[in-house]
Amino acid sequence: MSSYSKILVAVDLTEEAPQVLRKAVEMAKAFNAQLLLAHVIEPVGYAYGGDIPMDLTELQDQLDKAAREQLAAYGKEYDIPEANQIVTVGRPESEIHHLCEDRGVDLCIMGSHGRRGIQLLLGSTANGVLHGSKVDVLAIRIH
Repeated sequence: MSSYSKILVAVDLTEEAPQVLRKAVEMAKAFNAQLLLAHVIEPVGYAYGGDIPMDLTELQDQLDKAAREQLAAYGKEYDIPEANQIVTVGRPESEIHHLCEDRGVDLCIMGSHGRRGIQLLLGSTANGVLHGSKVDVLAIRIH
């Protein structure tokens, strides 16, 4: 088995995130690796296709603040330093790829719901990260 020195765990801040975080912490301890905790916020305009003629800056700022607060809480609970907590805005698959490359990550861990049927065809963030990644990706099955 490979040895990993820097692991990125990408979470979506749902109630399932702790399942993924616990596994990531175990992996980081097993490999004596540095653990980075990341969350990617999709731009609010994506959700509306940019068709709504209104300023969504305040909403985007609120999402950013809430994400940083949640990551800080996870950081405290799982002993992940603030310097290793990353909140960024963009398309999750792309941003996770950039973070892995920019931060010298050699393993990316994220949750997967194990989609089937039409959901599988439509894809998922985990699938998008897996297929474009230059590093190993571990998908944690969410129960």
